[in-house]
Amino acid sequence: MPRLLAIGDIHGCYKALVTLETFVEITPDDTVVTLGDYVDRGRDSRRVLDWLISKDKTHKLFPLRGNHDLMMAQARRNKDQYDRWLGFGGYEALCSYASNGKADADTLQMVPRSHWDFITDRVLPYYESEHHIFVHANYSPQVPMNELEDHVLYWEKFSSKPRHISGKIVVCGHTSQKSGLPTRTDNAICIDTRVYDTGWLSCLDVESKMLWQANQTGETRKFYLDDVC
Repeated sequence: MPRLLAIGDIHGCYKALVTLETFVEITPDDTVVTLGDYVDRGRDSRRVLDWLISKDKTHKLFPLRGNHDLMMAQARRNKDQYDRWLGFGGYEALCSYASNGKADADTLQMVPRSHWDFITDRVLPYYESEHHIFVHANYSPQVPMNELEDHVLYWEKFSSKPRHISGKIVVCGHTSQKSGLPTRTDNAICIDTRVYDTGWLSCLDVESKMLWQANQTGETRKFYLDDVC
């Protein structure tokens, strides 16, 4: 049966991503919503974007924009934006494009056009299904998603809020959980489980509440969401 799957913040952690893909047994019949922050901090941002672009051609992929993807897209504008991005983990992303693994002032020019197009034009601000809202960072209870400010979409930390005006449950990332486990309220679930550090990359089947996780060492585990938060 096709599933509706959400994948948390990847942050350049390609090994965890492909391990998770195999563990979950993702198929082209599944709908996959990736919650953003594909780049920075981890060592393989380039390979992560290659994976997303490939899956976008063969799977039902709905890739959301995260604040790190936004900063990378803005880094081409001027030196201030570029320097800001480097300070948020952009240097590690740039290194994944350098032939010797070490970024310099010219490395930005090595990012392929397909990657710029993906993080600029293909990514979405949010996605809605019948019962769920998917967004990178957060929501405002009384504001329709198509009217939400960028600060809330991409930057606001997870917090306890009333149910969204639509009546739907929100699934988000952005606010990393040092425990390595998701956190939730009655109205929202956050599945950024800090894969870039010592945590895990999470995939949630939002209907069954099955949660799969993989880390950068290739370990896997799974739970029912109700059993862990």
